[in-house]
Amino acid sequence: MWFDSHCHLHLCEDDAPVASIVERARAAGVSEMVTVGIDASSNVRAIELARSHGGVYASVGLHPNDSGDWEPDLASELEGFLAADVVVAVGETGLDFYRDRAPQDVQDKVFRAHIELAKQHDKALIIHTRESIDAALDVLEAEGPPERYVFHCWSGDPDQLERALGTGAFVSFAGNVTFKSADPLRTAARLVPTDRLLVETDAPFLAPVPHRGQRNEPAFVSLVGAAVATARDEEVEEVAEVTTRNAKTLFGLA
Repeated sequence: MWFDSHCHLHLCEDDAPVASIVERARAAGVSEMVTVGIDASSNVRAIELARSHGGVYASVGLHPNDSGDWEPDLASELEGFLAADVVVAVGETGLDFYRDRAPQDVQDKVFRAHIELAKQHDKALIIHTRESIDAALDVLEAEGPPERYVFHCWSGDPDQLERALGTGAFVSFAGNVTFKSADPLRTAARLVPTDRLLVETDAPFLAPVPHRGQRNEPAFVSLVGAAVATARDEEVEEVAEVTTRNAKTLFGLA
């Protein structure tokens, strides 16, 4: 059985009812998933979906591209959401230097606030990095990371991977690990210790081969896992087992 450690069901339901998406995931061997909020409205929807579907959990936060929306009322709202039993993580948060929708200093401030929330509430932290891994690691090291956190959709080089692992991070791979041009990601997948490895879809984005270019969904996480297994020269069943166990540990479900 697989655990999709990062998807956005609120963005998938534009194409199909979430019930059918979850049903297809179950049929594909996906036992559990975390649906990730990125702003005020999607945080509410993530919690609603988690409460409506067994094996679905929620994460709440403000995506770095929307950091300009951060205000005291939103911070208080997140505090309230974190008391919900279906909420297992804070985020996704982090830094995105690829887009310029929020100034870097604002992203930095909001990322630090999310780190503090994760520590205060003993929740996992889901970290987004796009052209910003070193800067995100600088912030984590300066603030002191929470006990459990993951770099989702890993994209860094070997030195950055070594540094992230050295801080105690989990590392998650998404559908782009299946792409023909993704040899550096497959190399990274070989280097991650067994007890730090996760897989995800980031649905509806980054659909794996042979669905590249289509809308992604949690049912496809097994294809991500199969690519990781091939890269690591391990059995698919072994990768399914360890990544599910690691996800449960990360999200406090073990």
